[in-house]
Amino acid sequence: MIDRPSYKQSAALLERARKVLAGGVSSEFRKFSFPHALFYKEGNGSRITDVDGNQYLDFTLSQGPLILGHSHPAVLQAVNAYSQEGQLFAGQHIQEIELAEKLNQLIPSAELMRFCLDGSEAVQTALRVARAKTGRQRFLRFEGHYHGWLDNVAWAISAPSEAALGDRKRPEVYPWSEGLPANTRGEFRVLPWNDLELLGEVLEKEHNDIAAIITEPVMCNSGCIMPQKGFLRGLRELCDQYGIALIFDEVITGFRLGLGGAQGFYGVTPDLSIFAKAMGSGYPISAVVGKRSWMKLIEDGVVIHAGTMNSGNPSVAAALATINELDREQPYERMFALGKRLMEGLRKLAKAKSLDVLVDGPGPMFHIAFTDLNELRDYRDTLASDKSKLGRFIAGMHNQRVRIIGRGLWYISTAHTEDDIGFALDAAAKVFDEL
Repeated sequence: MIDRPSYKQSAALLERARKVLAGGVSSEFRKFSFPHALFYKEGNGSRITDVDGNQYLDFTLSQGPLILGHSHPAVLQAVNAYSQEGQLFAGQHIQEIELAEKLNQLIPSAELMRFCLDGSEAVQTALRVARAKTGRQRFLRFEGHYHGWLDNVAWAISAPSEAALGDRKRPEVYPWSEGLPANTRGEFRVLPWNDLELLGEVLEKEHNDIAAIITEPVMCNSGCIMPQKGFLRGLRELCDQYGIALIFDEVITGFRLGLGGAQGFYGVTPDLSIFAKAMGSGYPISAVVGKRSWMKLIEDGVVIHAGTMNSGNPSVAAALATINELDREQPYERMFALGKRLMEGLRKLAKAKSLDVLVDGPGPMFHIAFTDLNELRDYRDTLASDKSKLGRFIAGMHNQRVRIIGRGLWYISTAHTEDDIGFALDAAAKVFDEL
């Protein structure tokens, strides 16, 4: 029997918060934590503690940014030291150059860059550059991919069922939120992911209207789906053929698959890329990086990019410390190994209980789904999984003091250990028993 911890203090704080915060939270996703939005008081390494004193082995890593784990001393020390010199200058400073030089060395597409505050903003910057350079107005994106919450990308993230999506060549597109301007629906073209043949057919007819193709190089916001062999390279070739910008949204994959991001891992260089999350260890920073021929439009002021809070001292110091620590430690072989050990362990445990479970992903991040499919190829495949059973699994793991993102995504950090993997597998064994 699973021991169910108390969440009384969090429940009381949530009621208090609802009087002044819409829904009691400052981001929609936090409303869907188990058993409700929780309040936390401390994070250290691979553990996080809530206000009721429950300590969790954390695989959410604050939705991905904490690649070094919670409260990494090198990051905190760097932020504290640089903040003593100032918070925000509305001007340039030395660590901003050092961070840009570091990204230039590590990321294949990062010939020039600009810093922003979050991924949503950086995505819009990249799309603006693509439209300006090509003279075309629309961009092409893929079903189930997430590129922020702003109006023109808050479509095709959710759907009632696979059947509701309709024809693969002309999918039905659903708004993610009320209040989206109807004309934003005309800004993009949507297709299923991982179907290079279909993409080629569509671009042959519609390329004169497409400024950019934007994609997660690993589809991490709906499942954790790897690109099919040759898919990313095929995107690169089609974009070259038709003069279209290839944009990699590396908000999740950046610094998680390697210091060069997914583009370094897969050996495919986009024209423009977005980095955020793991780059800053939880501090607000993102970067739009790209080849000089594209970024020159920002350099020349043809495309305007601005922001009072961009490249503030604490965030730049956090990012530089994070990347220097990753470069020094070179943790990727170990992170891949830990992730794959956990993935394989979950598969074996589920099989022993005759549960239809698919565990998929590269290792440093992966996804668990309750489905009888042998693989997930695109967003449509994810809609066939048993979300109710996944919810029960996430709740059970939470009661066992293991914290996982509600959609079934796990992140590995440099702070996780072999013992942590064993703890998680022991917890999963108990939860699978109850399922």
